[in-house]
Amino acid sequence: MGVRVAVAGATGAVGREMLRTLAERQFPCDEIFALASAKSAGKELSYGDDKTVTVQSLDKFDFAQADIALFSAGGDTSKAVAPTAGEAGCIVIDNSSAFRMDEDVPLIVPEVNPDAAKNCLKANGGRNIIANPNCSTAQLVVALKPLHDSYGVKRVIVSTYQATSGAGAAGMDELFNQTKGVFVHDEIKPEKFTKQIAFNAIPHIDVFMDDGFTKEEWKMTAETKKILDPKIELAAHCVRIPVFIGHSEAVFIETDKPIDEAEARELLRDAPGVSVIDHRANEGYVTPIEAAGEDAVYISRLRRDPTVENGLVFWCVSDNLRKGAALNSVQIAELVVRQSLSGR
Repeated sequence: MGVRVAVAGATGAVGREMLRTLAERQFPCDEIFALASAKSAGKELSYGDDKTVTVQSLDKFDFAQADIALFSAGGDTSKAVAPTAGEAGCIVIDNSSAFRMDEDVPLIVPEVNPDAAKNCLKANGGRNIIANPNCSTAQLVVALKPLHDSYGVKRVIVSTYQATSGAGAAGMDELFNQTKGVFVHDEIKPEKFTKQIAFNAIPHIDVFMDDGFTKEEWKMTAETKKILDPKIELAAHCVRIPVFIGHSEAVFIETDKPIDEAEARELLRDAPGVSVIDHRANEGYVTPIEAAGEDAVYISRLRRDPTVENGLVFWCVSDNLRKGAALNSVQIAELVVRQSLSGR
């Protein structure tokens, strides 16, 4: 039996990627509903190679019509609409930060903690809501999972280099317009970002917290603990760079057990969702532009960290619109179908 699926925020960058990913993975949809603001109602969006879907108003949609809803409409909208959708019997997979740290909402990366998905059900004490993690967290925990299982990751230091698409279509537009403006000597006026993003790097994503970290950095710490292991200590430094798509991370880990570099490389090669491309030569690593449009979390520059007893360093790159958002959401939906809807 097919599934009725709604995509809320369908006209945004992630929403369009959700539609594309559902079609690419041949998700078993009986019906597909594209939802957005009232001003977008009536627009036609592509769904697969030869189909279109007409946008409906999110405010007027009856979620009893859908079995699963993928939300990428912003935290305020999720807080207002997702609980109502859950009460209507629809399982919501939310891409915002609205519910990630709620105790009764599982935070899922399918390669890492798939069994937690069943906890979303009202029958199991949940709210019919599953949270999708922050895009920078998602790719990190996919890489950490096999290493943690074998060696026990106790400490992580990570510096991120995040694409402008992490701030939505407006972020990508700002990079494009500022880059063009530099060459024609236009005045640069930051709007989405706090400083000029073209030909620059901004060590500031999300709001500052009292301890000096930003909320983006806090999210990586809190979400990694919830998804993988609360005992892991993590410090992050998040930087926005002038790239359209693809988040990169320089990751330093310290483990409980002695870690063997060659064995770690093989563990990562065999891990679901991971692709190791690591040659100690020019071009022997993956960059954001090569990860764009791909599903994998790419690992390169793997080497021992000589400054700690049991340490490893690696470079981690992934398409933030896919694994960091749309793909992970669709993979969660596939889990839900297998675990919760298959026997209805």
